[in-house]
Amino acid sequence: MSMALSVPVLSALILLHLVAFVLAVGAEHRRSKATVVPDRYDERTYCVYSTSASTVYGLSAFGLLLLSQAVLNGVTGCLCFGRGLVMGTSVTAWTILFFIFSWVSFLGAEACLLGGSARNAYHTKYRGIFGGDDLSCATLRKGVFAAGAALTLLSLVGSIFFYWLHSKADTGGWHKHGEEDVGMVSSIIELLP
Repeated sequence: MSMALSVPVLSALILLHLVAFVLAVGAEHRRSKATVVPDRYDERTYCVYSTSASTVYGLSAFGLLLLSQAVLNGVTGCLCFGRGLVMGTSVTAWTILFFIFSWVSFLGAEACLLGGSARNAYHTKYRGIFGGDDLSCATLRKGVFAAGAALTLLSLVGSIFFYWLHSKADTGGWHKHGEEDVGMVSSIIELLP
């Protein structure tokens, strides 16, 4: 008996990944930008930052991707604690490969989204002397959230293939060996009066 491919689970995985992707792309476009502004009270300058919406977008994408991975591993038993797989088949080998691929791409996406959100939320408070050296206002480098979005799509592909292959390779916790059931049935019949 094998685990069937569940359309609601597959739909949830796709929806969570796609919304996380859209939020990561939105975070890339709404990154904080800084401008150096002179202080009107003295001869110093300071950094003024634009909106921090991308931090919220990035953290939301992080949470949705984490939820998607939790759903996937809850359904499949994380390949560690779940039912056994039929060993020695190419389906099992591909299942393990896509399990690793989905985890690597998931961890990469999460690192980009969390690191990008943390760096985007960081605003320097440095002040410089007006007319002196250019003041450096720390901002997030372009492409961090975009990398998180790309890895989110790779995680989606890995998760879908892992779930599909796992449903094909899953034994449901037991494996039928040869003619065992025929022997049991004949033994029971012999015991009947």
